Amino acid sequence: MSDNEIVQLCLNPSTREQGYKILVNVYAKKIYWHVRRMVTDHDDANDVVQNCFVKIWKGLPDFRQDSKLYTWVYRIATNESITFINEKYRRSSIALETEGESYTSHLKTDPWFDGDETKRQLQLAIDSLPDKQKQVFVMRYYDEMKYEEMEAILGTTTGALKASYHHAVKKIEIFLKERLNQI
Repeated sequence: MSDNEIVQLCLNPSTREQGYKILVNVYAKKIYWHVRRMVTDHDDANDVVQNCFVKIWKGLPDFRQDSKLYTWVYRIATNESITFINEKYRRSSIALETEGESYTSHLKTDPWFDGDETKRQLQLAIDSLPDKQKQVFVMRYYDEMKYEEMEAILGTTTGALKASYHHAVKKIEIFLKERLNQI
């Protein structure tokens, strides 16, 4: 089913719930992993995804279709992730670097994390990035988004996105090299 058909189902009062269920089936897994890579923790990711779908449900009647449904959904997920991270940091008195350490050390005991030490170190490196670089890296590396799609979601030029991705990759490389030298 196309995004346009899903939107039409969601906008029709008699098929709205059916359309929403289809939308959730199509996007839940993609959104979960997009959010999970940004917030790291499984339970936090589930909370953020729930918030995303509540916002989507409430916002569907006002969705103007100026952008693709995919872009709109990812924009909501990205913004909800950023809001969650900012609020979590605001509530915490722990420094950002320490917070990143606690997230990744939590991954060792997280039953939902199926990665090895290399993946844990990569996540630690990603967590150390500034928010914008982290967003761009996650969207490009994990979600394999094209820069044009990211531009629509983040409202940033392709050139700026490419620069952010490049800087993120360089910082991750340096971070991982330093970690390897410590071992």
